[in-house]
Amino acid sequence: MAPTYEVEDLVWAKMKGFSPWPGKVVEPNSNVKKPSKKNCHFVFFFGSGDYAWIENANLKPFFAFRERLVKANKTAPFKDAIVAIDQYIEEYNIQPNDHHSSADSGPESADSSLMQDASGSPPPPTKLKIKLAAKKKIKTPGTESSSDGSVGKKRKSESIGGISSTEKIRIKKMKAGARIKDAMLASPSLNAKARVSALLDRPVHIHRPDTPPLDVGNVSQALKDKKIEPSKLKFGFLGLGVMGSGIVKNLLNSGHSVRVWNRSSEKCGDFIAVGAEEAMTPSDVIAACDITFSCVSDPQVAKNMVFGNCGVLQEMSTDKAYVEMTGIDAETSQDLADAMMSKGGRYLEAQIQGSREQAENGTLVILASGDRSLFDECQSCFQAMGKNSFFLGEVGNATKMNLVLQVIAGVTLAGLAEGMAL
Repeated sequence: MAPTYEVEDLVWAKMKGFSPWPGKVVEPNSNVKKPSKKNCHFVFFFGSGDYAWIENANLKPFFAFRERLVKANKTAPFKDAIVAIDQYIEEYNIQPNDHHSSADSGPESADSSLMQDASGSPPPPTKLKIKLAAKKKIKTPGTESSSDGSVGKKRKSESIGGISSTEKIRIKKMKAGARIKDAMLASPSLNAKARVSALLDRPVHIHRPDTPPLDVGNVSQALKDKKIEPSKLKFGFLGLGVMGSGIVKNLLNSGHSVRVWNRSSEKCGDFIAVGAEEAMTPSDVIAACDITFSCVSDPQVAKNMVFGNCGVLQEMSTDKAYVEMTGIDAETSQDLADAMMSKGGRYLEAQIQGSREQAENGTLVILASGDRSLFDECQSCFQAMGKNSFFLGEVGNATKMNLVLQVIAGVTLAGLAEGMAL
């Protein structure tokens, strides 16, 4: 069961693109907008003085994970943050077994002391942006504005024949508006503009149906028909997204030893239940495995995974290998290959052709290029992932071939759509 957090609890908070950082759960001000996601907590970050909403899955108890995460970052700001939280713990005599850490310590005074830097000056304001709805002024028929901008007083209408003069003016305006509306509907050009406006005014956020959960223990018939002898090597996998989840499921069901990592640790639970091991950072996966696969959302995330804090490159060595399965361009793939080889490691790009359903059934097509010996060592994994795998030579060839196939598929789909529209 996931731990619960309360106000004043000390935690490790993980934001996208950053290593875990020491913080404290605090109560947000009334003017702070709460995100739509549930299970979020408002966290104050020691050292920097910033605030942010953090999901419950990206929070860890401070004392339980201190020895493990205090070595994850060696930068000067991180060390200052550790010193700040240690001073806070010492000042308010917080014990590791205290769930509601400083309930007896005066939260107002604690927050005020934390939000001062070493020079004693108050920290810069928080970086949260608060959107204020602009109020529109609505003019009523009974109000008039004079030439100098002042609002005119309502004139008293005199009743003539049972209908006031103000009421007659309003009826005339309604009739004139109706005639203008009829003329607009009769004009083809104005009608076309109305259709375009209606198209542009559609709601931005469209509800998308929830993705059905993945049954990790279910073995597809295609995987049963394959005679796979699992490799004795230790494999790692970074990213449990749409495609990565199905690939890892087939690796586990085919008997491979897999250690996984994902930005949201909640997705790792189902895979741990069927034999996978979880790592805290990408560098931990590299250190514990012989060959590591990566399948994330886009090229920028793939580069951050390699070059970022606690990234792949920190633990890469001559006995390690890295397989990039993210849909990336040839230049990015070459940059990753150069970085791996500079550390003595081996690199293979493996572009996948197929859908989410094919990834779950183990019927993908894999286009690989790079180190040929690494391609041969991954054959048992490629057999579990897909129905065919092809080696295309040097680094960059697989990404270029993947681009060609994607263009062909796009042109075919566009032609089919045009044909159905006739």
